[in-house]
Amino acid sequence: MIVNPCAFTILCFGDSNTFGHPAEGRGRWPIDVRWTGRLQELLGAEYAVIEEGLGGRTTDLDDPDRNDRNGRTYFQPCLRSHSPLDMVVVMLGNNDLKTKFGREPDAVASALDGYIDIIENIAWTRAGGVPVVLLVSPIHLDDDGPGFAERSSEYDTASARKSRDLAPLIRRVAENRKVLFADAASVACAGDDGAHLSRDSHEPLARLIAREVSSAAARLREFR
Repeated sequence: MIVNPCAFTILCFGDSNTFGHPAEGRGRWPIDVRWTGRLQELLGAEYAVIEEGLGGRTTDLDDPDRNDRNGRTYFQPCLRSHSPLDMVVVMLGNNDLKTKFGREPDAVASALDGYIDIIENIAWTRAGGVPVVLLVSPIHLDDDGPGFAERSSEYDTASARKSRDLAPLIRRVAENRKVLFADAASVACAGDDGAHLSRDSHEPLARLIAREVSSAAARLREFR
């Protein structure tokens, strides 16, 4: 835990790719491998990274097989428990594309638009303002991955196609709401199972987010 009371605080809210699930098997990558841990290392003690990842988390869908995966249900108390916050990073969407939900990419983007409403209404900074918001479009599902059919059986080829359509739709939400946007698929990819970040993708993803965080922090300092 960073104990600097002036640290620029970032909440990273996501699914198994924020939790750090390996593409090659079960368990969890160590903190110094996960992109959130690498983000903390890159930014240093002037920043505090809060990791809030959960495998199977959706944007706002109830999973009939697991009753605690609706991200929207947990997001509000999560913001309240971690505020004050300087920045909120949200990377969700691929779990919505599981075949059992039958969801289209535009509905995913619309759900993320609702997350911005929650942040604006619930979260607060030390100065009483609204935290900076960064929407991150997730990596593409890869139906050509060697373990996709076996280990990612809740997805199909249509899911993979839909995942490739998410970035422009989420970018449009970000532009319309005047929040930040980053595309994880521009620097990172899935590993063997076609759904989870490859081990060597965590570092470039951390660097992508670090650039956005550093730029946002610098802009805020200019106005203080």
